Parts: sequence; structure tokens; C-alpha cells
Amino acid sequence: MLPTLDTLRARLADRQTDAAEVVASCVARIEDSAGEGRRVFPHGASPSAMVQAEASDAMRRFGVAGPLAGIPVSVKDLFDIQGEVTRAGSRALSGAPAARDAVAIGRLRAAGAVLVGRTNMTEFAYSGLGINPHFGTPANPFDRAAGRIPGGSSSGAAVSVTDGMAAAGIGSDTGGSCRIPAALCGVAGFKPTAARIPLQGAVPLSTSYDSVGSMAPSVACCAALDSIMAGELALQPYEAQALAGLRFAVPSAIVMEGLDAHVAAAFERAIARLSAAGAFVKQVAFDSWQRLGALGEHGGLVAMEAWSWHVGLIKEHAGEYDPRVLSRIRLGSQNSIAEYLRMKALRSELCLRADNELQPYDAVVCPTVPIVAPRIADLAEESEYTATNRLLLRNPAIANMLDLCAVSIPCHAPGDAPVGLMLMGRHMSDRRLLSIGMGVENVVRQTH
Repeated sequence: MLPTLDTLRARLADRQTDAAEVVASCVARIEDSAGEGRRVFPHGASPSAMVQAEASDAMRRFGVAGPLAGIPVSVKDLFDIQGEVTRAGSRALSGAPAARDAVAIGRLRAAGAVLVGRTNMTEFAYSGLGINPHFGTPANPFDRAAGRIPGGSSSGAAVSVTDGMAAAGIGSDTGGSCRIPAALCGVAGFKPTAARIPLQGAVPLSTSYDSVGSMAPSVACCAALDSIMAGELALQPYEAQALAGLRFAVPSAIVMEGLDAHVAAAFERAIARLSAAGAFVKQVAFDSWQRLGALGEHGGLVAMEAWSWHVGLIKEHAGEYDPRVLSRIRLGSQNSIAEYLRMKALRSELCLRADNELQPYDAVVCPTVPIVAPRIADLAEESEYTATNRLLLRNPAIANMLDLCAVSIPCHAPGDAPVGLMLMGRHMSDRRLLSIGMGVENVVRQTH
């Protein structure tokens, strides 16, 4: 089991270790030529990582320690970090170093986190696979010899956690970009309600759907990071919700289609454990979900909003883009302003309708993604790349389209291919969903 943030905090507080030792271990893994470090951190560990760690230790000696003091955290390459270049996984961006931290990252720094480096990602966050032709693709920790995808777009963030290069990873989530890699790599991943954490200082993909999330060893770790990035005045403790009497809805359409046998078996075991713990599990058809396909026509809001941001950059640097990412962005040019406004109105209508439909339930539960991680080599063909990308985005993107919060929780047996169980909660019910997620994690996470 990976050490949780609470475990690391306790060890640091008791002087069993210090931040310099913890961070040096992370940096050594990043720099190990036999590992995934050069693909997870294409630009290396942060030059200031050890300085940050030593400063944290000095402050602790004087009795000053924030809630994340000395904890090594990786940062997805689309967030600004003061003094570093933000490339968003691309060669098209190579401007001046950022003048200040992104808001979410600044809050982590103020809480004492050590920012160990910038993690690799799908270029401009526009794919759920995690493949990056510019800087390499980090290999999934499961069956590494086979070279499986890590999931994306926050690919390096997830692998930084599984491989001990960071205690937690910060990512963005526009259609599943935290939860997909979390599910495929076997860690917890959280996507908050979009408005919960400010996006200032992050390269946008879709201003309608973008959110700031995290990947970590446990749901409680994600809750702690979320609390800090959301600007809560103190690190408010979370307690795991007892499951007896909770009402879980299993959608009867869309998310349960095309499950591979391994995912289906893991999901059935998880549902059985929830029921045994006293939760009520009911199959439900959500009418609002039947119209979600209309939000994705011609790339939908994501492509339109991406095109508006990229149009100038593409004019100058189209040849430096991953062609698969470029083609998706260009879909946005096919839509009119009228179509954009119509789609925004439809989304608002569906969000309101979905919120009403979710009122009788404490959470929606379904597989995070319907398949285990495929091999990178099997996605070389455009058709396979596109079909697999759509499949991986299908389930988690629902939470983004309907402006919900969602968490992915590992539910596979040790040694098996990772499988994620996703909980989705109502708009701005983030703290309650995380408490429920902690309770679910206690029941479904298999440790033997």
C-alpha cells in the first residue's frame, strides 16, 4: 500500500523522517534511468524541490508547519508554477516562466506542500488516453512490460503517485482527466464541482467543463488536497460516512454498456459489498442522460471553447501540435456562435433536470471506465485511438457535462488489473460525496 498523506504527516511530525529525506527519495525515483521518471517528469524534478524541503524542515524546527508541510506533490504541466515554463504537454508553448503560481497551486504551497515537478500529460489535455508523442507516454504500473496506457490526460500525475515520485498529484479534469488515470493505475481520483476551485493560472481546455482535481493513495488524501485548493480556512477533517441506509443509483443505460469481463466482475463484487454493508442499491434510468449526446456534436462545447483559445496559436504553430489533438480542436471551428449559445442553454437545462433526478439518491455508482488499460502499441492506428478514447471518456464525462462532483475508488483485487468504482454526487455536494467515498473505500477496496 502507498503511504497516505496522514501517514506521511505523522512521520514528519514525530521526526521519524524529515522533508529533505522524503523529497530526496522522490527525486531519486524521478532520476532513476530504469524507471518512468523521464516520461513522468519530462523536464526533470523541480530545481527548487530540495530547497523547498529544507525550508520546510527549518520551519518545522521553529514550530511552523502547515497542513501539508514537507509533503511532496506533483503538478500537471498546465498549471503555472512561479519561475517555471508552462508547456501543457506541448512543444507549441515555450514562453517565459510564469510570474506567479496558479491559484490552486499557490494554496498548496502556502499549506507547506513541496512542489516536486511538472508531470507529463496529453497535449493540451485533449484525450483520455495519456499518450504524448512529444515527451513520451508513461507506462501504466500494471503489467509494465506490456506497455499499457496510463490514462489521461493527467497521465504523469497518476504514475508519479504509483511509483513513489510524489505523495499526490494535482491534475485537471474536463471529461475524466483525473479519474481515468486514477482508475487505470489503481489510485483514488477526485473531480470537484467545477466552480469549487479557481482555474486562474491554468491553461484552459474548456471553460465550461474544466475543474481542478487530484490523484492520491486514498479518498481521504484527495479530500485533504481539495479542501486546501478550495480555500477552506482550515483543513477541515472528514469522517467516513457509514453506508447503512444510503441510497445508491446504478444507471441502467450508457455507463454499463460494453464492460469487459474483468471490470464487470470487479463492479459486481463492489456492489455486493455495498449491499452487505446496508446500502440500498437501485437501478435507475435518468431521462436527462438520454440527451447528453447532443452536447458532444462536432466536438461539442469542449471543441468550441478549445478552438477559441487555440486559433491564434494554431496559425503560428500548427506543425508542432500532435495531429490527433489538432484535429479535435479544429472541430470547434465548424460551429457557429448561435450553435454555441444553443448548446450552452441545453447544458443548463440538462444540469437542472439532472439535479432534480438525483435528489432521491446519495450518489450514483458505476464503473469509472468500462475496460482495463489497453496496450500503447495497440492504439497506433487512428481508428483504434479514436474509438478507445471515446470509450474511456464516456462514463466520467457525464459528471463534467452535468456539473457534478465525482470520485474514482480502486475496487480490484491486489495483483489484478486496476478497476475504478465511480461515485457521482450532486452539484456542490463535494464534501458529502468525499465522506461517502471514504466509507465506500473502506468497504470495496480489496487489500488481500
